[in-house]
Amino acid sequence: MTSWMARTAIGAIFAAGLALPALAQDSDNQVAVKTDWSVFAEENPKECWGVSPPKETVNSRDGKPVTVKRSDILLFVTFRPGQTGGETSFTGGYPFASGSTVSVDVGGAKFSMITDGEWAWAPSPEEDAKLMAALQKGTTATLTAHSAKGTETKDTFSLRGFTAAMAEAASRCK
Repeated sequence: MTSWMARTAIGAIFAAGLALPALAQDSDNQVAVKTDWSVFAEENPKECWGVSPPKETVNSRDGKPVTVKRSDILLFVTFRPGQTGGETSFTGGYPFASGSTVSVDVGGAKFSMITDGEWAWAPSPEEDAKLMAALQKGTTATLTAHSAKGTETKDTFSLRGFTAAMAEAASRCK
């Protein structure tokens, strides 16, 4: 993970974790809420992002539902000045299996994200652009991943408000 990714990830998870309604806490850098997506902006370094928790989470092992402990589960898109498009990332709330990928399904369109620790990203800016286009057209995104302990997780995110949230975040980070 590059240092700016690490800074962004740590800052974003901290800020988002403080502000998401599901956690019933406040943050002073949340600048908008667009249906199921929250928008945040920071000035130093200047970064803006949209973030959402999943609407549904299913955990299974060997095809059977299991109860597991996970930290925050969040889907992000981060924007920076001078950067074309946003950077999609996902934290599953646990360390992903080494060398694994996260599968993303948006209305039948399939994508893969590369993993590092508890984080996943699109493998290239070109793939990120395709994923972003699908997210803007879709109604839900289901992310399927595997933990280092062998648990399969399926997290389904609402995309209601996604396009408006991304427009807001992008406009704040020009």
